[in-house]
Parts: sequence; C-alpha cells; structure tokens
Amino acid sequence: MSAGSFFPDNIKGALQNTPPGEWIPEIPDECIRLHCGYPAPALMPDEEVKAAVNSLLEEEHDLPLHYIGSPKIIKLKEQVLKRLKERGVSVTEKELLLTSGACQAIDLIARILLDEESIVAIESPTYMEALEIFQNYTKHIISIPVDKHGLQTGVLEEILEDRKQKGLTLPRFLYTIPTFQNPTGTTMTGERRQHVLELAKTYNFLIVEDDAYGELSFNKSFPTLKAMDQNSQVLHVGSLSKIVAPGMRIGWIAGASEIIHACAWFKKDLNHPFAQAAMAVYLANTDLNNKLVTMRDTYRSKCNVLTSALEQYFPESASWYVPEGGYFVWMKIPGADTSELLTHALAKGVSFIPGKYFFKDQADGTEFLRLSFSYADEKEITEGIRRLGKAAEAYL
Repeated sequence: MSAGSFFPDNIKGALQNTPPGEWIPEIPDECIRLHCGYPAPALMPDEEVKAAVNSLLEEEHDLPLHYIGSPKIIKLKEQVLKRLKERGVSVTEKELLLTSGACQAIDLIARILLDEESIVAIESPTYMEALEIFQNYTKHIISIPVDKHGLQTGVLEEILEDRKQKGLTLPRFLYTIPTFQNPTGTTMTGERRQHVLELAKTYNFLIVEDDAYGELSFNKSFPTLKAMDQNSQVLHVGSLSKIVAPGMRIGWIAGASEIIHACAWFKKDLNHPFAQAAMAVYLANTDLNNKLVTMRDTYRSKCNVLTSALEQYFPESASWYVPEGGYFVWMKIPGADTSELLTHALAKGVSFIPGKYFFKDQADGTEFLRLSFSYADEKEITEGIRRLGKAAEAYL
C-alpha cells in the first residue's frame, strides 16, 4: 500500500511544486547572512515582550493559556483597527480578521477564492512564499512584470483586455506588494496605484495588497491601496512581523465582511491566543510609532551602507534598485547564474537568495539575486558585499 495513493489529484499536483523553504540556503558557521528577511536583532523587543508576558500572567493567571484565551485578544483587534485608521484604512470589526502572520492570511484568501480553474495574477518577481501558496491551489498564474516604479499596470491592462477580447477567463484576484516590494524593494507610483484600482473595477477582480513593509519608509509614507479603495475590492494583508516580532505570528486581513466571514469560517479557531494576548499588552505599554522612527533610521542607514558597498565592490555592468523603505535590494549580474554564484559566495562566507525563487518561470530569475540589509549589522554588510564581489569576480 502506498499512503500517497490516498491523496486527491489536487494534492498530488501541489506536491510536485518546489518544496516550501527550498529557497533557504544551508548556511555555514560564521557566514554573513544577507539572505535573511528578518528584523535587526538589536531592534527586537525581547525585554518589553518579557514584561508584557509577565504582566499578562500575573493579572490573568491561567486564562491566556486556555483555548479561548484572554479577553485581551479583543483589545488586540481594537489596536489593529486603530493603527489601520491612522493610515487611512477605516474598516469595522466585522471587516477585520486576525491571523497567524501574513502567510496564513494569504493562504486563507487563496483557499476561499481559488480552485483548480481559477486565474490569479501576480507580480514578477514576487514574494516566493505567496507564489508557493497560490501554486497549491491553481496552475493558472499570470505574471505581470515589475520595474523601478512597481507593477507595470499598463502591461496588466493589455493582458486583461486581450483575455477579455478572446473570451478567456479573467483573474479572480491580483496579488501585489505595492510598497517596498519583496524582493525588488520598489514602490508603486501614485498613478499606477490609481490605475490598478480602476482596472479592478473595469475588469471585475479583487486586489490582495500585501503591506508587510508599508510602515518602514525611509523618507515619505505612501498610501495603501486599501485607503484608496472606493469599491471594496482590496483585501489588505498586514503583519507585525517586520516591526515587532515575526515569531509571535500576528497578522490580519482587512476587507469586505463577506470575505472576512468566509476566511474566518475556514480558519476556525486556529489562533495563537497566548501570543495575541501578549501582543495586546505589549502594544498597550509601548509607543510603537516612536519605535518606528528608530527602525526607519536604522534600516535607512543599513540600506545606504549596502548600496555604497555595491558601488565600491561591483562593476558598472551590475545594477540594482535603490529602495525607499523595507528590507531588500534587488540586483542583476549580467551573465551570471546566481544559483551557481551562491555556492561560491557561501564558500567565501556570505549568503543571498537566488532570483529564480521569486518567479513562476524560474529561468526568468537566473541573473538576479535578493540582498537583505535588515538583519546583519553595518560592518557585516560591508564585509559581506566585499566577499560577494570577490565571489562574483572569480565566478565570472
């Protein structure tokens, strides 16, 4: 008997995709980690979270450890609603669902909106874990290119109109990271934001807006698509992973109540009640906006260090986008296969993510790589880019 014979066809198909986490390189000891999309260790609020947990347990004893958990979970929802409102997103309690990080939010949206015949449109390149999720539900994925100004909405319009004229199925939704995109670090212009909202109305599709990095601007802030949405067609996915602590798994979906109800139906009680209650206490005792000032200053400085090092250690043939916020720099090295380059880089003690993992067609990412400036300190960043430059020079 083969246990796998009991899998239905859709699961068998999904298991043929690239395994989750395949993109994570095996890192040797003492390697400089420029692959990590993690917050800076110095910015992690370990003492504040410890105080919040102690306060929670002293006040409520065993209550936060039960299935239903602490009533402070309701407080967390109120805090998220308040933060969203400060950013121009006014939704009601019935239009918000707390999730176990942004990935669960994206998976729930895919689960309720996609079947094997559905079409989904994505940016190219895009967040690799979102791509992995969508491939679990459908093989019909349309890739829309990204340039230095974000999603190329003109190309999206051409594709939509062509499909309409040919009587082909239109996308159920578009998945986009408009602000400090992962992996490119690019930001969609205001004109393109308005255009993509108009396209959603004209061609009747939803927009899934992943805003994981939206509050980490270096200079100016950008409006969320949800704040600009006049037709309830944007599902806003947010997270505290990049600005508080990823291990606490606090995310959310803000959108039309019917969508939120359906997502909650399949989410059932899959909460992290203890983490949610602890986060509520942490937020109640913390001026997060003030902490964000420090985060923005820190990541701006790190980004400047990384881009300066690239200018110093790489030839003019290499190119990269300079982000206005977030965690990442997207780089192209003409003539390279960055999967092969990674082997040489690891041997010299520096890591990155090869570009292929961010594309539906992995061949499109051969010459690209993603660098993260968020995790390593500034001295490590400079040394890491020096090592990477040496590895690239020897490889090419």
